[in-house]
Amino acid sequence: MADPSPKAPAVVKPSEEDRFFLEGPHSRVKELTILVRALRDFITGFRVLHFVGPCVTVFGSARFPETHQYYALGREVGAALAGLGFTVMTGGGPGVMEAANRGAQEAGGRSVGCNIMLAHEQSPNRYLDRYVTCHYFFVRKVLLFKYSYAFVVLPGGLGTLDELTEALTLIQTGKILQFPVVLMGVQYWRLFNGLLKEMVAHGTMSATDLDLFLATDSVTDAMAHIEHHAVRRFGLARRKGPPPRRWLWEDALKETIRLG
Repeated sequence: MADPSPKAPAVVKPSEEDRFFLEGPHSRVKELTILVRALRDFITGFRVLHFVGPCVTVFGSARFPETHQYYALGREVGAALAGLGFTVMTGGGPGVMEAANRGAQEAGGRSVGCNIMLAHEQSPNRYLDRYVTCHYFFVRKVLLFKYSYAFVVLPGGLGTLDELTEALTLIQTGKILQFPVVLMGVQYWRLFNGLLKEMVAHGTMSATDLDLFLATDSVTDAMAHIEHHAVRRFGLARRKGPPPRRWLWEDALKETIRLG
């Protein structure tokens, strides 16, 4: 017999700081304090990630264990991106994020993360050459997009959908260039693709927007797509990063990321 009173889903309560930030206007001094903290997060992120080199950001669920097929796929993707010469950037947490960072490190590539402070604390994974921990999601999202020339999206949940649709929206609206977006796992993303086609049918998006991403099961095809639409298009093989400034103590920052 079915349970007539199913359990309500667990609700994560916002922290006092997050609740305060989003609850409406405060005194001008308190509003200034919030702005200063957000600015501090931005400055820290820009400084820590300044010399990471051309990145590809990999999105995906934090919930897949090491034994899961999508963890293995993330590891393969991370290694393949490192083979193209990219720094692999993730949200810095466990699951697919850890897998991509791990694959990059094991292949001798560079691995960085943008971690986030959550009510149930998310710790940065151990496969990061460098990471920054953000207080605010919007700061983290800026950092995940700012340094990347392509985005690879593995199976994930609401957070992954948020990041995927953000990437597509930024490209669609011309806020960023048309960097390649690759969805790994054709079957997993089948319903999402179907929803977009339904939107096209209703006229809420253009049919050409369906060309903003590639859905594939092949890591080889994904890398070929990124090489053609990112490496060749933006001349990344010839691009040099900004030089460090000694008076800003940036020599040490560049050395630790091992660029060259």
